Amino acid sequence: MAQTLSEYPIFQYAYYVDDLEASIEKWSKLYYAGPFLMVPHHKTDKFHYRGTPTQADVSYAFGYLGDMMIQFIQQHDDQPSIYRDMYRAGEEGYHHLGLLVHDFEAEYDRLKKAGFVDACRLYADQVDACYFDTRSVSGGFTELHGDPPHILGAFAEWKRAHELFKPGDSPFMTR
Repeated sequence: MAQTLSEYPIFQYAYYVDDLEASIEKWSKLYYAGPFLMVPHHKTDKFHYRGTPTQADVSYAFGYLGDMMIQFIQQHDDQPSIYRDMYRAGEEGYHHLGLLVHDFEAEYDRLKKAGFVDACRLYADQVDACYFDTRSVSGGFTELHGDPPHILGAFAEWKRAHELFKPGDSPFMTR
């Protein structure tokens, strides 16, 4: 196994939740996280779970807490997925950490060579992403997420929204 999991810093912590809106409200109140952009019933151009083409019905929410992106994930069906690998309906908890990578294929190959299993690979919004099963190291999955300019721009907008976030503001962001 490689000495380090990655040379890239962690940019995101993700949590599997039973209710996106309730989680946003709780985190905003407790940690002053947000605002969060909700992406209901996200669709991908390509999606493989453990080598098999499939598509789970999943919604996401993205926001910031300081410099760290927080992602909430809610799966609406019982389709096999990296989320169902860890949680049944009604359960919640930490799911993965995310690495924003410039050379996606090189990092993908490095983690494969280090012996980690590619549990999910997808392409959506003109971005490659994949989840390696690194539960033996981190207690969760590790997401590799490409960093094309349009994604870096969106993430910068969400971070700026957090920097401008004031008490009494809605914890929900609109596009």
